[in-house]
Amino acid sequence: MTWRMMVPLSPRGLAVGGDPFTSLQRQLNQVFEDVLGGLPENVAAAPLKLDVKEDEKGFHVAAELPGLSEKEVEVTFHDGMLTIRGEKKVERDEKKDKWHIVERSSGSFSRQLSMPTNIDADKIEAKFDQGILTVCLPKLPDEKTGAKKIEVKGA
Repeated sequence: MTWRMMVPLSPRGLAVGGDPFTSLQRQLNQVFEDVLGGLPENVAAAPLKLDVKEDEKGFHVAAELPGLSEKEVEVTFHDGMLTIRGEKKVERDEKKDKWHIVERSSGSFSRQLSMPTNIDADKIEAKFDQGILTVCLPKLPDEKTGAKKIEVKGA
């Protein structure tokens, strides 16, 4: 993602709302484009996109990781926190070749999700297939969660 993508623009390319900070950001974007050829790739990397669903058996997290293999992805679960991290590498010889469009980004990424306390950490599974990482976090049986219903009594 470039800075230019974060600034809302009108159809004519002008900053929406007349905010002076938006105008300044647009000018800085232009400086980066003109002088440096854009932001460094690792700054421009897109965030990790996730889908999270819950069913009676547990939580299921799906992450899009196109262009990566399972060896380039690390999944950890510690103290109720699911962490997905990795590094996407795009090889290109910028000194030898003349590039006209460069939209594919590279760099490190990391995403953390705070999960409920009723996760059975010993049974978590992760699978990688065709650029999609799927992590299944099974729930503990109700009697093992330590949760107890407390009766509320009247005065």
